[in-house]
Amino acid sequence: MLWPFNHFRKPRLTPAGTIEAIYGMIVTQAREPVFYRDLGVPDTVNGRFDLLLLHLWLLLRRLRTVQGATELSQALFDRFCEDMDDNLREMGVGDQTVPKRMRAFGEAFYGRVQAYDQAVAGGGEALAEAICKNILNGTGLDQAKRIAAYAGASEAALGQTGKAALLQGTFRFPPALSEDVTP
Repeated sequence: MLWPFNHFRKPRLTPAGTIEAIYGMIVTQAREPVFYRDLGVPDTVNGRFDLLLLHLWLLLRRLRTVQGATELSQALFDRFCEDMDDNLREMGVGDQTVPKRMRAFGEAFYGRVQAYDQAVAGGGEALAEAICKNILNGTGLDQAKRIAAYAGASEAALGQTGKAALLQGTFRFPPALSEDVTP
């Protein structure tokens, strides 16, 4: 019944298909078997969640530097929230519990973003230590260093990606275990 009021809404500058494509790319990259098989990421709900957050953070960090990407960043975060809500409901979490769990997801997201941003600013092995704590449950610093090297290579690749490719979702993450991502 709200359709008569749709003309008051701000038109979306980023097509929904683009959001789906970019978010799908993030999810696909976070599900790469090499992270779980060779880099020690626990193949659990929490492990997958944390790896998804790492990839989302990498892209949102790059989008912060792109003029006109605020709407895309917000749309990606909104899509992430929708995905988490859908997953909770698929897992059978009740309607009254979903808001509490979503709040926890939001706190985890902002906590990881702050930790990773501070780690990158701190330099050295700080990102590997943050990854070890948040993704590898405090164990496997050597594997965390490899994931941190991958994150660095991803950040460099995204940094070289042009504005149009970012906004249209035509970029790619680098392979998780390429020669370029050794610590």
